Amino acid sequence: MMVFRSSAAICGALVALSMSVTTARSEAGAIHSNESVSAASGDAIVGAASMYNPFRPGWREGSRKTASGERYDPSVWAAAIKTSLRQKFGGVQYGARPKYALVEAVGKKVIVKINDVGPLTPGRIIDLNERTMRHFDPSLKLGVLHGVSVRPLSGDGWVPGPVG
Repeated sequence: MMVFRSSAAICGALVALSMSVTTARSEAGAIHSNESVSAASGDAIVGAASMYNPFRPGWREGSRKTASGERYDPSVWAAAIKTSLRQKFGGVQYGARPKYALVEAVGKKVIVKINDVGPLTPGRIIDLNERTMRHFDPSLKLGVLHGVSVRPLSGDGWVPGPVG
């Protein structure tokens, strides 16, 4: 009985360790090199970006459910692309594999999961979730980022987060 408890404790510790390593890997960012991202990216779309968070009082549009079927999560690296760009980004659809994009602004780059679409405010090409917008605008005071470049990424082996 004591051997079983020890084995269970060790197994639990290994599972916790592997989960923390996976989380640390995705949080560390810069997992993908600039070269690998550039090689897999499509043509850039340049425009303005804004943010939405349906869980914050007073914030504009956005549903708590995304087009992919996921619940909106302000703590992950995600975004909604303009509805008219849906096909350029592989057709974001309910239950489909996630699509990824490289977003560049203010001298920073980040890979985001495109898990939603929307009509967006005219002139805007992408709505960033709160975490992603804070990467570009830590105080969230700008409201809109102009000159944002968004490139679809081919494949599905991307880890969202900053690119170094």
